[in-house]
Amino acid sequence: MLKDITLGQFFPGNTVVHRLDPRTKLILMVIYITGLFMAKGFPAYAFMLVILITCLTISKIKPKAVFKGLKPVFIIICLTVVLNIFFIRGDTIVFEYGIIVITREGIFTAIFMALRLMMLIISTFLLTYTTSPITLTDGLERLMSPLKKIKLPVHEFAMMMSIALRMIPTLIEETDKIMSAQKSRGADFETGGLIKRAKAILPLIIPLFISAFRRADELATAMESRCYHGGEGRTKLNVLHFAGLDFVAFIFGAGVLAAVIFLGRIG
Repeated sequence: MLKDITLGQFFPGNTVVHRLDPRTKLILMVIYITGLFMAKGFPAYAFMLVILITCLTISKIKPKAVFKGLKPVFIIICLTVVLNIFFIRGDTIVFEYGIIVITREGIFTAIFMALRLMMLIISTFLLTYTTSPITLTDGLERLMSPLKKIKLPVHEFAMMMSIALRMIPTLIEETDKIMSAQKSRGADFETGGLIKRAKAILPLIIPLFISAFRRADELATAMESRCYHGGEGRTKLNVLHFAGLDFVAFIFGAGVLAAVIFLGRIG
């Protein structure tokens, strides 16, 4: 299960999506998420799904990697579906037995919520899959640069985001190594009830925290030894510039948002 977590991983490539400015991809992701929450009815959701599949196809991200990343949140998606089916009330009753009432509106809401949640997660994966953590940090810092006028530590915030994204795969790999070591000593993480499994995780959490703090201390020492002192006066090796492709992408994003609003009204 741990190996299925792909958030924070970067798949190098030379596709149109990879070549977009990171600021463009961040803005387009916000536009796409906004469109998801504004979508109403099957036509709007089908349109958003087609857009997402098209972007995945253009970026040449393998479907296996996408579905692999959805595995860890599968239980959350299923729980969302069940809660919406049994707790959303409507006028058209499909099934009724005692206090259990399932309506058509509840089923539709459950389907829409599951689709929205999956497309939201996949769109986030698409951003991290096609953008390196360093480039993503630069784009995030440039987008938030106006906040420097109100004395917000924009550079430090962007740096923390970059380190957090970079550390996710590292901590997952470390967790897998610790689990393998504990299993070789007789630990059982897969059988038994919920309480037994929770107790079995305790010997895993302590060494993981120790490893995480050790890595954080080593990173801080390495940054200090290289005279890192924040973003004040720092220059960049690769300066970000918007290209014609980015402006085309902005127009495309605006068109997608307009189409979602239109489809929501007629749906």
